[in-house]
Amino acid sequence: MDQLRAVTRLVTQVAGPDLVGIYLHGSSVLGGLKPASDLDILVVSRRSLDEDQRRGLVAGLLAVSGPRAGGRPVELTAVVVSQVRPWRWPPMGDFLYGEWLRSEYEAGRLPRPEPMPGLALAIAITLAGDHPLAGPPPAGVLDPVPPADLARASLADLDALLTDLPGDTRNVVLTLARIWTTVATGKILPKDAAAAWALPRLAPQHRPVLEHARRLYLTRTYETETWSDDLRAQVRPCVDEMLARIRDLEPLALGTADRD
Repeated sequence: MDQLRAVTRLVTQVAGPDLVGIYLHGSSVLGGLKPASDLDILVVSRRSLDEDQRRGLVAGLLAVSGPRAGGRPVELTAVVVSQVRPWRWPPMGDFLYGEWLRSEYEAGRLPRPEPMPGLALAIAITLAGDHPLAGPPPAGVLDPVPPADLARASLADLDALLTDLPGDTRNVVLTLARIWTTVATGKILPKDAAAAWALPRLAPQHRPVLEHARRLYLTRTYETETWSDDLRAQVRPCVDEMLARIRDLEPLALGTADRD
């Protein structure tokens, strides 16, 4: 894919000899790209990016990411290998680019190092996907993530996720299904597979919302999706049930359940 080659070339040029590897994760290696899927990329380097490198990477990604560039949105996360190996919680990220932050990047913001709980999921998927774009296989670079930290990462952004429900309904509903699946099973499934796991466990009256979100994920871009008024009215009750089921599992998933 031309877009992947462009991103790989950009990262290689910007990071130079400090680059350890560039890896696909997300939908690309977890069930395959769907109509609205991002290209999820993990970059591993030997040291933190300097100011010029951050500026160059942002400028290059603005030029190749998203519909304006004629491609898919790119979500690129960079980590310093010493920050994630040996593994510890919370993981520290060095750089994050996502299209939802485009206006901030265009206004001059540069991504900074910060704790990134979601890195636990990205690293686990990177290891499972085993798809280097540059560098050695990920198992030689990254440590496995313990199941409790996968659960922590899944639960970390629940409150922020819910604030996006009105404008990003499909994604929030499916992400909740995946969080539920992960805290219940310890596995990270594609969103459609997570929805398939959750559907028979939902009350029957709440299944149409999740079924519709799953169908949209498999067949529609965000720009072409639709929700009927009847389904919209059922979204919050469906979400509330999944939240309750997730919260019930939380102590066990995190290893904090009372033991007699």
